[in-house]
Amino acid sequence: MQDRRGRPCAEARELGGFTSSMGIADTPSRRLERRWAPRYDFRATLDIEWGSAVLRASTRDVSSNGMFIESVDPLWIGAGFSANLLLDQPVKVVCSVKRIEPGRGMGVSVSFPEQQQETYLQLISRLSGTQP
Repeated sequence: MQDRRGRPCAEARELGGFTSSMGIADTPSRRLERRWAPRYDFRATLDIEWGSAVLRASTRDVSSNGMFIESVDPLWIGAGFSANLLLDQPVKVVCSVKRIEPGRGMGVSVSFPEQQQETYLQLISRLSGTQP
């Protein structure tokens, strides 16, 4: 996503420089589908840090810029939180709720402290089958 001057817009900067392939000439059906990164089925436990509480949840699928978190009591759209994705080496993710499936969970966008992003992207690479 770029602004009128061709620079990454705020959403693209938040995603660590990843940009969308959507442009002005996109078809209406493509505009309804806002996901541009492939999703991969992936189950892992996630500890959500919410104030002084830690909530246990799990992932249903992941992509390079988001994930779906299964939780009976999802947070609201726009809520921000950090979580630990419990892999062999835990990965801290910063999440923002983008959509809700009542009683099922929430779709979130993710960003990372710099040192954590590489571990997460290696996971996505393994799931996509592109890792050598």
